[in-house]
Amino acid sequence: MEEKIYKNRWKILAVVLLSPFMGNLDSSIVNIALPMMSKHLGVEINSIQWVVTSYLIVISAFVLIFGKLSDKFGKVIIFNYGFLIFGLGSFLCTISQSLSFLVFARIVQAVGAAMYMSANQSIIAVVFPQNERGRALGLLGSTVAIGTMLGPALGGIMVQLFNWQSIFIINIPISIFAFIAGKLILPKEEINKSASAFDLRGAILFMVFIVALFWALLSGEDLGWNNGKIIISLIISILCGISFYFTEKKVEDPIVDLSMFQNKLFDISILCAFISFGVLFCVNIIQPFYLQDAMKISPATSGFLMMSVPISIAVVAPISGYLSDRLSGEILTVLGLLTMSIGLFTMSLLSLSSNYIYIAFSIAIIGIGNGLFQAPNNAIVMSLVSKDKLGVVGSINALVRNMGMVSGITFSVALLYNRMSSKIGHRVTGYVSGRPDIFLYAMKIVYVATGCICILGMTLTIMRIVKEKRERGEAYLKS
Repeated sequence: MEEKIYKNRWKILAVVLLSPFMGNLDSSIVNIALPMMSKHLGVEINSIQWVVTSYLIVISAFVLIFGKLSDKFGKVIIFNYGFLIFGLGSFLCTISQSLSFLVFARIVQAVGAAMYMSANQSIIAVVFPQNERGRALGLLGSTVAIGTMLGPALGGIMVQLFNWQSIFIINIPISIFAFIAGKLILPKEEINKSASAFDLRGAILFMVFIVALFWALLSGEDLGWNNGKIIISLIISILCGISFYFTEKKVEDPIVDLSMFQNKLFDISILCAFISFGVLFCVNIIQPFYLQDAMKISPATSGFLMMSVPISIAVVAPISGYLSDRLSGEILTVLGLLTMSIGLFTMSLLSLSSNYIYIAFSIAIIGIGNGLFQAPNNAIVMSLVSKDKLGVVGSINALVRNMGMVSGITFSVALLYNRMSSKIGHRVTGYVSGRPDIFLYAMKIVYVATGCICILGMTLTIMRIVKEKRERGEAYLKS
């Protein structure tokens, strides 16, 4: 069956790219305003963190649900109305006068973000032929990086010139523009009116599973992993996860068709995506402590050094996407994971005498590896399923990103504090003033450990490539 060619597919891509740009701009712009929000609302910093945490948890809980809904009722509908809901949530943020209302507004924002995030990759997969899909997904990766890069700088300027509410006002006109542009430019879809009943039980189980799991992972280090609330939350997540699995095996039209995971290439690609995002956010959480606490570098300079990651991703991702349309995507994913592992081992050698050039170079290697990896890996995943499952698979990609982020942060912080505590002889839950040697010792172990995890993912990919070539050779000889 021939692929339908959309003549205006690059205009469609321009509209679709508004979603990762705004989603990542909003995620990164909020962090810079947290101190001012804390003062204005009269709450402590541990409470104001719920402005960030609630947004992440709700997106993760809903993105897969909306991915399934987009496959049943239309990707474009879910995508377009996601912008309206996101804009409504942004408006509610601007009028918030209490933490509880602000968190509610962020939840509304997150529902809208989950809607357009669930559909962006699947729309690209539908409108672009396979020989151009990698390039389009590479540009999506660049847009993610640009939104992430602009957020802190733009947020700092707006908070300084105006107030913290202003960082949400900017979302409103962009949301309205994206909705109108989507209505005018995105393709019309045929809705399957005979669609089977929605798997409500599976949806509820999945949402509870994600909320309980993410809350436990994000709160475990603060409350202590042996805290009763953390243990109960983990037990709930395990029970709901198991129930979700058996529910999906029984229902006629499950949210996640588990047969997809019988494809080894699909499984390895998803696992490697999880690893790549875990590595990226491990660096994002650990490196600022090294720069500002150990090296005594100013926050502004630290921010410029950390920009090496999104800049390198923005440059490399479209090139990698272009190459993946012409070369083997699996080879590029191997090169990406190898580059990230080299970057992590390079960063494990950082010391108090490291200069800015070496620091920026070592951070940039991580971004280059991630940029090499993402577009071809996403293209592989999207090519392995039929069109009626593209929404769910695109949502799985988005969910894996968030799970990698949360797991990377949890793993790196837990390992860092564990090694610091072991070295100093008592429990440590933060940077030890006057003892940069303790931090550097633990940081080295974290980077070496994550580098080894990257090599594991790379090895699994190579083994799968070798096995596939051997099977092809055997099939050729038999014929």
